[in-house]
Amino acid sequence: MIIPPFRVIAIPTNVAESVRATRRAPIYGHPVSEEIATGFGPCRHCLRAFKVGAERRILFTYDPFMQLEALPLPGPVFVHALTCERYPEDAGFPPDLHSHALTFNAYAHGRQLVAQAYATDDTIDETVANLLARYEIAYIHVRNTEAGCYDFRIERASESRPSVT
Repeated sequence: MIIPPFRVIAIPTNVAESVRATRRAPIYGHPVSEEIATGFGPCRHCLRAFKVGAERRILFTYDPFMQLEALPLPGPVFVHALTCERYPEDAGFPPDLHSHALTFNAYAHGRQLVAQAYATDDTIDETVANLLARYEIAYIHVRNTEAGCYDFRIERASESRPSVT
């Protein structure tokens, strides 16, 4: 199966830096919470799994539809407490997430949920390819199946939408 080229969109660097500096969630202003990682993550900026018991992480409210859609759908996400490098958009599927049970929510423009699929390591590539092959799907939100929280977005590499870094 040919996998269409896609971009992995982690949360923007300016959002992660703002949360670290202000200790407030973007848009909502809710205070953040910082703790030693008790779960594997990932950090929504670098998309690496947290080192449980060793790395500090910040929990805050984030809207994954920010700058994409008019209607928000905020939820909790984590970033490393210390600066980390944003995951490169052209680096393919994040290696640290292959072992996670993942939910792929595929949306048309207008935040219309068109399809939902579940995948694990051996089915991730096929799942992404099948969803991106559908013309009506504009982007995919990847979520942790167990916790339900947002991890990152996938878009076709050919999408003309500018990415916020």
